[in-house]
Amino acid sequence: MQDTIRIFKIGGRVIEQPHLLKTFLKDFAGLPQPKVLVHGGGRSATAMAEKLGVETKMVEGRRVTDEAMLDIVLMVYGGLNKKIVAQLQAENCQAIGLTGADLNAMKAHKRPAEPVDYGLVGDIDEVNGAGLIGLMKQGIVPVMAPLTHDGQGQMLNTNADNIAGSVARALAQHQPVELFYCFEKKGVMKDPDDDHSLIPMITGEEFQHLKAEGIVVEGMIPKLENAFKTLDAGVEKVCIMHYEGVKGVGSEQFEGTTLCLK
Repeated sequence: MQDTIRIFKIGGRVIEQPHLLKTFLKDFAGLPQPKVLVHGGGRSATAMAEKLGVETKMVEGRRVTDEAMLDIVLMVYGGLNKKIVAQLQAENCQAIGLTGADLNAMKAHKRPAEPVDYGLVGDIDEVNGAGLIGLMKQGIVPVMAPLTHDGQGQMLNTNADNIAGSVARALAQHQPVELFYCFEKKGVMKDPDDDHSLIPMITGEEFQHLKAEGIVVEGMIPKLENAFKTLDAGVEKVCIMHYEGVKGVGSEQFEGTTLCLK
Protein backbone atom coordinates (compact mmCIF):
# COMPACT_ATOMS: atom_id res chain seq x y z
CA MET A 1 0.00 0.00 0.00
CA GLN A 2 1.35 3.43 -0.96
CA ASP A 3 1.94 6.05 1.73
CA THR A 4 -0.54 8.92 1.85
CA ILE A 5 0.93 12.27 0.81
CA ARG A 6 -0.18 15.07 3.11
CA ILE A 7 -0.20 18.58 1.69
CA PHE A 8 -0.36 21.57 4.04
CA LYS A 9 -1.14 25.12 3.00
CA ILE A 10 -0.21 27.83 5.49
CA GLY A 11 -1.20 31.46 5.18
CA GLY A 12 -2.98 34.30 6.94
CA ARG A 13 -1.50 36.00 9.99
CA VAL A 14 0.73 33.01 10.74
CA ILE A 15 3.04 33.97 7.89
CA GLU A 16 3.43 37.52 9.23
CA GLN A 17 4.37 36.61 12.80
CA PRO A 18 7.73 34.83 13.10
CA HIS A 19 6.96 33.12 16.42
CA LEU A 20 3.71 31.63 15.09
CA LEU A 21 5.38 30.48 11.88
CA LYS A 22 8.23 28.93 13.88
CA THR A 23 5.74 26.97 16.01
CA PHE A 24 3.93 25.68 12.93
CA LEU A 25 7.13 24.69 11.14
CA LYS A 26 8.45 22.81 14.19
CA ASP A 27 5.22 20.77 14.31
CA PHE A 28 5.19 20.28 10.54
CA ALA A 29 8.78 19.05 10.59
CA GLY A 30 7.79 16.40 13.12
CA LEU A 31 5.13 14.86 10.87
CA PRO A 32 6.00 11.69 8.95
CA GLN A 33 6.81 11.90 5.25
CA PRO A 34 5.78 12.14 2.47
CA LYS A 35 4.52 15.71 2.80
CA VAL A 36 4.40 19.01 0.93
CA LEU A 37 4.14 22.57 2.24
CA VAL A 38 2.50 25.39 0.24
CA HIS A 39 2.73 28.91 1.65
CA GLY A 40 1.08 32.23 0.98
CA GLY A 41 2.34 35.69 1.88
CA GLY A 42 -0.08 38.20 0.41
CA ARG A 43 -0.20 40.46 3.46
CA SER A 44 3.58 40.63 3.57
CA ALA A 45 3.61 41.63 -0.10
CA THR A 46 1.06 44.36 0.60
CA ALA A 47 3.18 45.70 3.47
CA MET A 48 6.30 45.72 1.31
CA ALA A 49 4.47 47.48 -1.52
CA GLU A 50 3.40 50.20 0.88
CA LYS A 51 7.00 50.67 2.05
CA LEU A 52 8.16 50.99 -1.55
CA GLY A 53 5.34 53.32 -2.56
CA VAL A 54 3.66 50.86 -4.92
CA GLU A 55 -0.13 50.94 -4.89
CA THR A 56 -1.90 47.67 -4.08
CA LYS A 57 -5.02 47.13 -6.16
CA MET A 58 -7.53 44.46 -5.16
CA VAL A 59 -10.66 43.30 -7.01
CA GLU A 60 -13.06 40.99 -5.17
CA GLY A 61 -10.32 40.17 -2.69
CA ARG A 62 -7.78 39.22 -5.37
CA ARG A 63 -4.57 41.10 -6.10
CA VAL A 64 -4.04 42.90 -9.40
CA THR A 65 -0.43 42.23 -10.42
CA ASP A 66 1.27 44.71 -12.72
CA GLU A 67 5.02 44.67 -13.45
CA ALA A 68 5.88 46.63 -10.30
CA MET A 69 3.76 44.38 -8.09
CA LEU A 70 5.20 41.26 -9.72
CA ASP A 71 8.70 42.43 -8.78
CA ILE A 72 7.52 42.81 -5.19
CA VAL A 73 5.83 39.41 -4.93
CA LEU A 74 8.86 37.73 -6.49
CA MET A 75 11.05 39.35 -3.85
CA VAL A 76 8.72 38.76 -0.90
CA TYR A 77 7.52 35.24 -1.72
CA GLY A 78 10.98 34.10 -2.81
CA GLY A 79 12.59 35.44 0.35
CA LEU A 80 9.89 33.97 2.58
CA ASN A 81 10.26 30.62 0.82
CA LYS A 82 13.97 30.46 1.68
CA LYS A 83 13.36 31.54 5.27
CA ILE A 84 10.88 28.69 5.67
CA VAL A 85 13.31 26.19 4.16
CA ALA A 86 16.08 27.38 6.50
CA GLN A 87 13.82 26.95 9.54
CA LEU A 88 12.83 23.45 8.42
CA GLN A 89 16.49 22.52 7.99
CA ALA A 90 17.04 23.70 11.57
CA GLU A 91 14.41 21.12 12.58
CA ASN A 92 16.27 18.37 10.67
CA CYS A 93 13.67 18.40 7.91
CA GLN A 94 15.33 18.08 4.51
CA ALA A 95 13.40 20.63 2.42
CA ILE A 96 13.71 22.33 -0.94
CA GLY A 97 12.05 25.61 -1.89
CA LEU A 98 10.29 25.75 -5.24
CA THR A 99 8.47 28.23 -7.42
CA GLY A 100 6.53 26.95 -10.39
CA ALA A 101 9.57 27.52 -12.61
CA ASP A 102 11.82 25.24 -10.54
CA LEU A 103 11.65 21.64 -11.79
CA ASN A 104 8.93 22.97 -14.12
CA ALA A 105 6.78 22.31 -11.06
CA MET A 106 3.78 24.41 -12.08
CA LYS A 107 3.08 25.80 -15.53
CA ALA A 108 0.29 28.33 -15.94
CA HIS A 109 -1.22 30.80 -18.38
CA LYS A 110 -1.96 34.46 -17.80
CA ARG A 111 -5.54 34.85 -16.70
CA PRO A 112 -7.72 36.39 -19.47
CA ALA A 113 -8.35 40.13 -19.14
CA GLU A 114 -12.12 39.66 -19.23
CA PRO A 115 -14.21 40.18 -17.17
CA VAL A 116 -11.47 41.54 -14.86
CA ASP A 117 -7.87 42.24 -15.84
CA TYR A 118 -5.77 40.96 -12.94
CA GLY A 119 -2.53 41.51 -14.82
CA LEU A 120 0.29 39.00 -14.41
CA VAL A 121 -1.76 36.43 -12.53
CA GLY A 122 -1.54 32.77 -13.48
CA ASP A 123 -4.15 30.04 -13.74
CA ILE A 124 -2.46 26.65 -13.43
CA ASP A 125 -2.43 24.32 -16.44
CA GLU A 126 -0.19 21.50 -15.26
CA VAL A 127 1.78 20.30 -12.26
CA ASN A 128 4.90 18.13 -12.46
CA GLY A 129 3.50 15.52 -10.08
CA ALA A 130 6.06 12.87 -11.04
CA GLY A 131 8.90 15.30 -10.33
CA LEU A 132 7.52 16.21 -6.91
CA ILE A 133 7.04 12.56 -6.00
CA GLY A 134 10.60 11.90 -7.13
CA LEU A 135 11.83 14.45 -4.58
CA MET A 136 9.72 12.93 -1.83
CA LYS A 137 11.05 9.46 -2.58
CA GLN A 138 14.49 10.88 -1.81
CA GLY A 139 13.25 12.10 1.58
CA ILE A 140 12.97 15.72 0.42
CA VAL A 141 10.03 17.93 1.41
CA PRO A 142 8.89 20.37 -1.35
CA VAL A 143 8.09 23.87 -0.05
CA MET A 144 6.12 25.70 -2.71
CA ALA A 145 5.83 29.48 -3.14
CA PRO A 146 2.71 31.03 -4.75
CA LEU A 147 4.48 31.71 -8.05
CA THR A 148 4.13 29.91 -11.40
CA HIS A 149 5.54 30.40 -14.91
CA ASP A 150 4.16 30.25 -18.43
CA GLY A 151 6.96 28.23 -20.05
CA GLN A 152 8.00 31.29 -22.08
CA GLY A 153 10.09 32.97 -19.39
CA GLN A 154 7.27 34.88 -17.69
CA MET A 155 6.69 34.45 -13.96
CA LEU A 156 3.10 34.77 -12.72
CA ASN A 157 1.55 35.55 -9.34
CA THR A 158 -0.75 32.66 -8.38
CA ASN A 159 -3.15 32.15 -5.48
CA ALA A 160 -1.66 29.80 -2.86
CA ASP A 161 -4.98 28.02 -2.23
CA ASN A 162 -5.20 27.25 -5.95
CA ILE A 163 -1.62 25.96 -5.92
CA ALA A 164 -2.37 23.65 -2.98
CA GLY A 165 -5.46 22.29 -4.70
CA SER A 166 -3.73 21.84 -8.06
CA VAL A 167 -0.76 20.05 -6.47
CA ALA A 168 -3.14 17.80 -4.52
CA ARG A 169 -5.07 16.88 -7.66
CA ALA A 170 -1.88 16.13 -9.60
CA LEU A 171 -0.34 13.97 -6.88
CA ALA A 172 -3.61 12.09 -6.38
CA GLN A 173 -3.07 10.58 -9.83
CA HIS A 174 -0.04 8.77 -8.38
CA GLN A 175 -0.93 7.89 -4.78
CA PRO A 176 -3.38 8.76 -1.95
CA VAL A 177 -3.46 12.45 -0.97
CA GLU A 178 -4.88 14.47 1.91
CA LEU A 179 -4.98 18.28 1.89
CA PHE A 180 -4.97 20.55 4.95
CA TYR A 181 -5.57 24.31 4.88
CA CYS A 182 -4.04 25.79 8.05
CA PHE A 183 -4.70 29.28 9.39
CA GLU A 184 -5.60 31.08 12.64
CA LYS A 185 -9.12 29.63 13.12
CA LYS A 186 -10.08 26.11 14.20
CA GLY A 187 -11.89 25.58 10.90
CA VAL A 188 -15.14 26.82 9.37
CA MET A 189 -17.15 28.55 12.08
CA LYS A 190 -20.88 29.23 12.33
CA ASP A 191 -19.90 32.46 14.05
CA PRO A 192 -16.38 33.78 13.26
CA ASP A 193 -16.31 35.50 16.67
CA ASP A 194 -17.18 32.32 18.60
CA ASP A 195 -14.32 29.81 18.82
CA HIS A 196 -16.78 27.18 20.04
CA SER A 197 -18.92 27.28 16.89
CA LEU A 198 -16.75 24.94 14.78
CA ILE A 199 -18.54 23.04 12.02
CA PRO A 200 -16.79 19.64 12.12
CA MET A 201 -17.99 18.39 8.71
CA ILE A 202 -19.46 19.99 5.59
CA THR A 203 -20.87 18.19 2.54
CA GLY A 204 -21.22 19.78 -0.87
CA GLU A 205 -24.97 20.25 -0.30
CA GLU A 206 -24.42 21.77 3.15
CA PHE A 207 -21.89 24.18 1.65
CA GLN A 208 -24.59 25.59 -0.64
CA HIS A 209 -26.90 26.08 2.35
CA LEU A 210 -24.17 27.78 4.39
CA LYS A 211 -23.52 30.19 1.49
CA ALA A 212 -27.22 30.95 1.10
CA GLU A 213 -27.56 31.61 4.84
CA GLY A 214 -24.59 33.97 4.85
CA ILE A 215 -22.57 31.79 7.25
CA VAL A 216 -19.81 31.11 4.72
CA VAL A 217 -18.85 34.44 3.15
CA GLU A 218 -16.06 36.40 1.45
CA GLY A 219 -12.68 34.65 1.22
CA MET A 220 -13.95 31.38 2.65
CA ILE A 221 -16.20 30.82 -0.38
CA PRO A 222 -13.43 30.41 -3.01
CA LYS A 223 -11.39 28.39 -0.48
CA LEU A 224 -14.25 25.88 -0.06
CA GLU A 225 -15.12 25.87 -3.77
CA ASN A 226 -11.52 24.94 -4.53
CA ALA A 227 -11.62 22.29 -1.80
CA PHE A 228 -14.70 20.56 -3.22
CA LYS A 229 -13.20 20.69 -6.71
CA THR A 230 -10.17 18.94 -5.25
CA LEU A 231 -12.29 16.23 -3.63
CA ASP A 232 -14.14 15.70 -6.88
CA ALA A 233 -10.77 15.07 -8.60
CA GLY A 234 -9.92 12.14 -6.33
CA VAL A 235 -8.18 13.68 -3.30
CA GLU A 236 -9.18 11.53 -0.31
CA LYS A 237 -9.59 14.23 2.33
CA VAL A 238 -9.64 18.03 2.57
CA CYS A 239 -9.59 19.74 5.98
CA ILE A 240 -9.55 23.33 7.20
CA MET A 241 -7.89 23.71 10.58
CA HIS A 242 -5.93 25.81 13.08
CA TYR A 243 -2.20 25.92 12.46
CA GLU A 244 -1.55 24.65 16.01
CA GLY A 245 -3.53 21.49 15.26
CA VAL A 246 -0.91 20.04 12.92
CA LYS A 247 0.38 17.69 15.61
CA GLY A 248 -3.05 16.06 15.78
CA VAL A 249 -3.26 15.20 12.07
CA GLY A 250 -3.82 11.49 11.64
CA SER A 251 -4.80 10.97 15.27
CA GLU A 252 -7.92 11.05 17.41
CA GLN A 253 -6.85 14.49 18.64
CA PHE A 254 -7.48 16.07 15.23
CA GLU A 255 -9.74 19.12 15.32
CA GLY A 256 -10.96 21.01 12.30
CA THR A 257 -13.55 21.04 9.53
CA THR A 258 -13.47 18.01 7.24
CA LEU A 259 -15.06 18.41 3.81
CA CYS A 260 -16.74 15.56 1.96
CA LEU A 261 -18.71 15.35 -1.27
CA LYS A 262 -21.82 13.83 0.33
